[in-house]
Amino acid sequence: MSSEKQGPETGSQLTREVIINLAILVFAAMIMILNETSLSVALPSIMVDFDIPATSAQWLTTGFMLTMGVVIPTTGYLLDRFSTRQIFLCATGFFLVGTVVAAIAPAFIVLLAGRVIQAVGTALMIPTLMTVTMNLVPPQRRGTMMGVISVVISVAPALGPTVGGAIINVATWHVIFWAMVPLVALAAGLGYAKLVNVGKNFDTPLDVASVILSAVAFGGLVYGLSSIEKILEGRGAVEIIAAACGAVALVIFTRRQIALAKQGRALLDLRPFRVRSYTIAVAIMLVSFGLMLGSVTVLPIFMQTSLGVSALITGLVVMPGGLLQGVISPAVGRLFDAHGPRPLLIPGALMLAGGIFLMSTLNEDSQVWMVVGMHVLFALGMGLMMTPLMTTALSSLPKDLYSHGSAIMNTLQQLAGAVGTAFLVVFLTRGTNAGIQSGLDQAAATAQGTQWAFLFGCVLAVAVVILAPLLRRVPTQESH
Repeated sequence: MSSEKQGPETGSQLTREVIINLAILVFAAMIMILNETSLSVALPSIMVDFDIPATSAQWLTTGFMLTMGVVIPTTGYLLDRFSTRQIFLCATGFFLVGTVVAAIAPAFIVLLAGRVIQAVGTALMIPTLMTVTMNLVPPQRRGTMMGVISVVISVAPALGPTVGGAIINVATWHVIFWAMVPLVALAAGLGYAKLVNVGKNFDTPLDVASVILSAVAFGGLVYGLSSIEKILEGRGAVEIIAAACGAVALVIFTRRQIALAKQGRALLDLRPFRVRSYTIAVAIMLVSFGLMLGSVTVLPIFMQTSLGVSALITGLVVMPGGLLQGVISPAVGRLFDAHGPRPLLIPGALMLAGGIFLMSTLNEDSQVWMVVGMHVLFALGMGLMMTPLMTTALSSLPKDLYSHGSAIMNTLQQLAGAVGTAFLVVFLTRGTNAGIQSGLDQAAATAQGTQWAFLFGCVLAVAVVILAPLLRRVPTQESH
């Protein structure tokens, strides 16, 4: 049984009400994703304040990703079951509470709890934004709107370290959280006053077993894959068990969702994978996203260890690429609406691969401007690709699968981020250790490790170049 949600009618043009709704969602999502990466440059300060090792501080990032990986798979069900306003207010409420808890944290465990609560809000917000966009925006305008959303998805994580570094340069890490409080409170207030409901509500019963399997599957895989270096060293028994349990739970979860989908009761409907365009677009997106998060993890280590620059300069290095990506994304969306994905994806894939290849040539004598140029090339490639990929993936689905397609895409992005970061760091570590054993100093050894990491990235980038031409334009008129 279903009930209609209220929502503005849309023709070929976006009404003022639609624009207001999307602007509120984009604003809230940008705050949350910017928050996700802005804390990375503050980890040394947090380690000093709470007298904790780096392995403990890293849980502020790992715990966030784990929570996202556990919550996002449930959003397909939640978006079908509850109204847009309910999900939005719940997301902003969780994020606001988590931000305040983190800002006043007197101990590390409280700070970690605040980050976990923040992650719940973030996990609810991103699929909500995409699902509402697909329901409100007519097919011929989706590329333009997804161009704006790609600013949130791709640019905000890249600018997070820059924002965090600027704040740390003049204040304590607490201010990173306090700066978010009025912004997310404003978003919540605007949403309460202006946001309308879209789509349909279904009285689908919750399958508790699926929720448990989902948590074990995605939580175990994110945790295990994030610690791949420890596993390879033979001292990650807990991580091996977590990854193995996650893999087994994922198989069971998948079989259960296929069976429940026939009854209309799936927690995460996997039918989007039957659509060729969706599957190819998601595959390209996952590899690209893994490379993006992996590169922004490796580059700061190289910059500070091999080139000896400060945390602030390190954050500023990735800013030009992030800003340029944000500037071109709306234009990319308009070009997609006019010409389809291939004219954007193919040059984008080549630029992404070229940027990664150039990064593999970095050494301890490289100049900062060279790193900036390489990252700009990489960011331009990402900017040309993200909007066509997101739009083609979701536009290829029937309306009743928008929420599940978005949930799948965002869940797998968390896994891709964990895998991409983990494997690039593995090659970085192995290359650095090999350099030290051969007699290189720390700067030269880290540069060698950086080369190994990005050479591995080149292999993944080749896959992107091969897959990009396979993606075709989805017909404007939906006839699923």
